[in-house]
Amino acid sequence: KVSKKKSATVCGFPISIFFIVVNEFCERFSYYGMRAVLVLYFKYFLQWDDDLSTTIYHTFVALCYLTPILGAIVADSWLGKFKTIVYLSIVYTLGQVVLAVSAIHDISDANRDGTPDNMTLHVALSMLGLLLIALGTGGIKPCVAAFGGDQFQDHQEKQRSTFFSIFYLSINAGSLLSTVITPILRAQECGIYTQQQCYSLAFGVPAALMVVSLIVFIIGSGMYIKTPPQGNIMVKVFRCIAFAIKNRFRHRASEFPKRTHWMDWSEEKYDKLLIAQVKMVLRVLFLYIPLPMFWALFDQQGSRWTLQATIMNGDFGILKIQPDQMQTVNPILILALVPIMDSLLYPLIAKCKINFTPLKRMTVGMLFAALAFIAAALVQIQIDQTMPKFPSSSEGQVKFININNRSLEVKAGTSEFTLGAFTDYLTFDKAFNVSLESGVGSVTTLENGSRSTMVIVQEGVLFRPFQFMDIKAKPEQGANAIRFFNGLGSNVTVGVNFGVIAANNMSGYVMFPQGATQFRVESAAGECVYSQDLGFGSSFTLIIPHNCGQSIQTVVDIKPNTIHMAWQIPQYFLMTLGEVVFSVTGLEFAYSQAPSNMKSVLQAGWLLTVAVGNIIVLIIAEAATLDDQWAEYILFASLLVVVCFIFAFMAHFYTYIDPAKIEAQFAERDPEEKEKEKRKSVEMTRKGSAEQRKEDRRSSDSSSDKEKTRQTRI
Repeated sequence: KVSKKKSATVCGFPISIFFIVVNEFCERFSYYGMRAVLVLYFKYFLQWDDDLSTTIYHTFVALCYLTPILGAIVADSWLGKFKTIVYLSIVYTLGQVVLAVSAIHDISDANRDGTPDNMTLHVALSMLGLLLIALGTGGIKPCVAAFGGDQFQDHQEKQRSTFFSIFYLSINAGSLLSTVITPILRAQECGIYTQQQCYSLAFGVPAALMVVSLIVFIIGSGMYIKTPPQGNIMVKVFRCIAFAIKNRFRHRASEFPKRTHWMDWSEEKYDKLLIAQVKMVLRVLFLYIPLPMFWALFDQQGSRWTLQATIMNGDFGILKIQPDQMQTVNPILILALVPIMDSLLYPLIAKCKINFTPLKRMTVGMLFAALAFIAAALVQIQIDQTMPKFPSSSEGQVKFININNRSLEVKAGTSEFTLGAFTDYLTFDKAFNVSLESGVGSVTTLENGSRSTMVIVQEGVLFRPFQFMDIKAKPEQGANAIRFFNGLGSNVTVGVNFGVIAANNMSGYVMFPQGATQFRVESAAGECVYSQDLGFGSSFTLIIPHNCGQSIQTVVDIKPNTIHMAWQIPQYFLMTLGEVVFSVTGLEFAYSQAPSNMKSVLQAGWLLTVAVGNIIVLIIAEAATLDDQWAEYILFASLLVVVCFIFAFMAHFYTYIDPAKIEAQFAERDPEEKEKEKRKSVEMTRKGSAEQRKEDRRSSDSSSDKEKTRQTRI
C-alpha cells in the first residue's frame, strides 16, 4: 500500500483539490466551447455540406472517447497520473491554438475578398488541431477525477465524496457557460482586411482557457500527492481473457473435459479471484453491446439539431438566440432534472411498490431518446413546409415584377395572367415565349437549377422585361439577403453597401442580420430613408419607384424563417430526460455490479460505447440516401426502439449480484483448502527437488563416463 503524505487543508479539504477543480472547469469550458461552434465552422467557414460536417464532427467526438483507454494505460503503467495530465494538457493546448489559427481567414486571403484562397491549408490545420485535441482531452479524461481522489487520506471519505460532487458541478458549469459565450463570440465580426464571423475568437478563448487550466494545474504541483504507477488493471484483464481464449482453442479436442465457463480455461495461469472478477465484468460488458445506439442519437444535439436551428427563428424578444446556443438547454435541464429525479420521482415510484430496477430505467431512457427524435422529425416537417421549393437540376424558375402604375396582361408559355405588382415563382423545364399586352413575344431560356426575376418597365408606349438572376438558396446563419431595383430615371446611391445603381438596373445581394435596418436612398431629385424589420433567413427585392418620396415596394424572394427555435425545447427536454434516466443510472448500475478494483474497466467500456455511437452516426450519415432530414430522424428513432427491445430482452435474463460478497468468499476460503494447496505446493517442490537431484546424478555419471573415456584415450 502506498503511504500518503499529509497535505495542508482548508475546511477539512486538501488545498491541492482547489487547483484540480479550477483546472477541470477551465478544461471543460475549453472543450465544450470549442465543440459548440464546431459543426457551424465546418459548414460556413470550411464550406462543407451538412453530411460531411456531421461526419467529421462525429469522427472527432468518437476519437475523444476512444483515447481515454490509452490515457488510463499510460498513466497507470508508465508515467503516473500527474505527468500524464501535464504532458497531454500541453498537447491539448497546442491543438486548441492550431484550431484557432486555422479559423483566421486572412492568413490565406490574398485578394482580400473575405474568403480564404487556400482552403486546403485551413482544412489541414483544423484537422491537425482536432487530432491533438482528441488525444489531449481523451487522454486526461480518466486521470483528473482519479488524481483528485488520490489527494485525500483514508479517513477523509466524506470530504472525498463532497469533492466529487464539486468536481462534476465544475464540469456542468464549464459546459453551460461555454455554450452560452462561444456562440456570442462566433457571431462577432473580425478580420484584418475584411470583417467576417469570428470563429478564430470563438476557438481562441477556449485555447486561452486551456492555457490557464495547464498553468493552474502546474502551480499546485508541490502540494499534490502523486502516487506512482502501479500497473493498469485493464492490461491484466485483457491478458487474462486472451490466455483463456488461447488455452481453450489449444484444448478444443473432445478428449479434454469441458469447464463450467470459458474463462475457467485461464485457471492454469491466473488465480480464481481474478477470474471471478473478470466474469463479473464481462456480464456487464455484454449488456453494453446495445448501448451505442443511444449515444448515436444523443450526440446529434451538437450536429443535426444545431444545423436544424440554423433555419429557425431565434427571436426570443429581448434575446436573440444563436443556433449553437440552443445546446445550453441540455446542461440547464440536467441541473434541474437530476435532483427532481433523485429526490422526488424515484422515491415516489418506490413508494408505489414498482420494481423500477436500473436496467428498466435505462430501457425507459432509450425510449425517451427515441421520442426526442420523433419530436425533432415533427419539427423538421413543419420547417420543410415553410421552405421555398427550389427548382431541380432540369428546371428553372421565374417571377414577374410590374413597376408600372397599372396591371398588365402577360402570357408566359402556357400561363396567362393579369400581372399586378408581382407574381410567385413559375417553373419551366424548357424555353418559353413571353408576350406583354398581346404584343409580339420573345423567347426566354432559363438556366437549369436557377431562379430569375423579370422586371417589366415601360419605355415610351412599349413594355420591356429586364431579367435578373436571383438567389437560389436560403441565406445561411439566419442572415437576410437584400437587393434594390432602381426604377428612377437616373442613377441612385443606396448607403455604403450597395453603391451606385444605374437606371432600370438591379444591385447585387447584400447580407444583413436580424433586426430593424435603415436604407438611405440618394438621387439627383433628393433622398429618402426606408426602414424594414428583418427576420431570419429571408430575401427581399426592394423596388425604388418613379418617385423616391413614395414608399419603396417590397417583393419577397424567400420568406423568413417562421418556425421558432422554442419548438426545439420539447426534443431537448425528452433527450435530457433520457440522458438522466439512462446515463446516470447506467454508471450507477455498472459500479454496483463491478468488482472493487475493476470499476475503471467498466468506465473505459462505457466511454467506448459513446465512441461507437458516434461511429454509427457517421456511417449512417454517409450511407443513408434519404432526401428528407425528417426521414433520417425517424430512421434513428426506429433503430433505437428496436435496440431498446433487444436490451430489454437481455436485461430480463440478467441476475443482479453483490460483487463484495463474491470477493469475500474468496477472501475467506476454507483453511483446509488452503492447507491442501500448501501441501500440494510442498509436494510439487519436493518432487521438483528429487527430479533435479536425479538429473544432477545423471549429469554427474555422464561426466564421470566422459572422464574415464578421456583417460583411456590418453
